Amino acid sequence: MSGREGFQFFYYDPSLAAAVIFIICFLATTILHTYQLFQTRTWFFIPFLLGGYFEWIGYVARAVACTQTPNWTLGPYIVQAVLTLVAPALFAASIYMELGRMISVLGAEKHSMIRIRWMTKIFVAGDILSFLMQSAGAGIMAAKSKMAENGPHIIVGGLVVQIVFFGFFMISSAVFHMRMNRDPVGDGSFGFNWRRLLSALYGASALILIRSVFRLIEYAQGNGGYLVAHEWFMYIFDALLMFGTMLVFHVEHPSELNAWLKGSGVVCRGVIRFERIGGSGMMMS
Repeated sequence: MSGREGFQFFYYDPSLAAAVIFIICFLATTILHTYQLFQTRTWFFIPFLLGGYFEWIGYVARAVACTQTPNWTLGPYIVQAVLTLVAPALFAASIYMELGRMISVLGAEKHSMIRIRWMTKIFVAGDILSFLMQSAGAGIMAAKSKMAENGPHIIVGGLVVQIVFFGFFMISSAVFHMRMNRDPVGDGSFGFNWRRLLSALYGASALILIRSVFRLIEYAQGNGGYLVAHEWFMYIFDALLMFGTMLVFHVEHPSELNAWLKGSGVVCRGVIRFERIGGSGMMMS
């Protein structure tokens, strides 16, 4: 059913089973991230956690839409579209903040392309701009007016901003990595494994970047494009990749970085909890 003249909610009967599977996946990983965040007080990871809530709530709304087939209504459709669209921008915000903190722990600002005081501000500002553009575009799409035709164009612009900043972030990370390999600063002085953390950042960033490129192509094709008309693309190139992003940071949770910054603290890896007290020692608790 069309939501308004010329706009189709779905070009297929959306799968309730697929929506429920990802509700369970995102709800489970979000609950674990909630546990990890409050156990470790890694507050800069709050945006990442909010992204998890956006994901599972978005798929709940999609499941509701599935039960309405073929008489879909605007409410569930727009909730699932908006929340799953902007959630990765929240993931990105925490990832940006993580790199600056890692460089601070290592005392390796001389190897950074951007001064630490500006790094987080620049990348998070770009992320906020991307988030606002995508949210505004999705909101305009929901409007029952001629302005709705501009919504996808604004979303495309927001995704371009996201890709540009993420690409620059990955370049900055790679340059820092190469410079540290050539001239180690604070490398392993107290047992901080920055290479493992950086590998997690690379992996998560790559997943978000691939997903953003997919979404860019999807919205550039317009309503009725090939990607929009085939549901499996969304689950493979969005839902699965974002679930993978959340899993990465269960294993390599930034709580260890947070503890190094504070000099001590609680560290979580999955459901295992450690105490780091001064120096490099960690004890399971």
